[in-house]
Amino acid sequence: MHTMWKGTISFGLVNIPVKLHTATENKDVKLRQLHKECKTPIQYEKICPVCEKEVNNDDIVKAFEYVKNKFVVLEEEELAELKEEKTDKSVEIIDFVKLEEIDPIFFEKSYYLSPNEGGNKAYSLLRKALQDTGKIGVAKIMIRSKEQLGVIRVYENTLVMETIHYPDEVRNVQNVPNVPAEDNIAKKELDTAKMLIDQLTTEFDVEKYKDEYRTALLELIEEKKANEQVETGKEKPKPDNVTDLMEALQKSLDKTKKGTKGKKKAPTKKKTTTKKKAASQ
Repeated sequence: MHTMWKGTISFGLVNIPVKLHTATENKDVKLRQLHKECKTPIQYEKICPVCEKEVNNDDIVKAFEYVKNKFVVLEEEELAELKEEKTDKSVEIIDFVKLEEIDPIFFEKSYYLSPNEGGNKAYSLLRKALQDTGKIGVAKIMIRSKEQLGVIRVYENTLVMETIHYPDEVRNVQNVPNVPAEDNIAKKELDTAKMLIDQLTTEFDVEKYKDEYRTALLELIEEKKANEQVETGKEKPKPDNVTDLMEALQKSLDKTKKGTKGKKKAPTKKKTTTKKKAASQ
């Protein structure tokens, strides 16, 4: 499993060298966009709308738009310095709380924690302490240039860190439109709904839930492949040396024309004839 971060988790005087691994993965079937006419994959270029030309990564700077079309430009050196100040590979557990005290809306992404060299005993100590107390640890960690709030808990004998949103990252529920303020439900309707819930209540078994759309999409793709219903994208033709040479010559010629356009020709001196030279003598 790929290691994406190395550091230490600490609580009190206990330091645990750990590795961080992504616990989940996106299984969505990625579809490419092709030009309908020639079945070539579409490319997206970075174009400056004012200069009307393609922009390279070296010509791009980062900025914060504080009002419409007003920007504070941030230099790479400034961002790197700020990142270095915050990139501490030591993560301190600052609080212990109960898992049920955190609403699921705050949870973001899961990471497995494995012990690094020399960390087995301390890893086992934290795991056992969390299991026996029924608590989870709250900590802060820097991941990909962002300071994350996270909780550390036990999942199937392995420590897991769940990154969670900060309070100001969760939108105010009061702003959700058209939510009825009061329930106006008849008792008979409510009793029927409760009865239905009781009939469908079971123990949660994650293995019985499947992504049926993804399965059907993959089956459709395999069926088309088996029936040879496939397309081959065309490659962009590469200009040969002759074409390059002609283009270079044409550009040079155009540039020369633009440079000489509008310039007045210098007056030419008339040649003195032999007869005039003889008369003067």
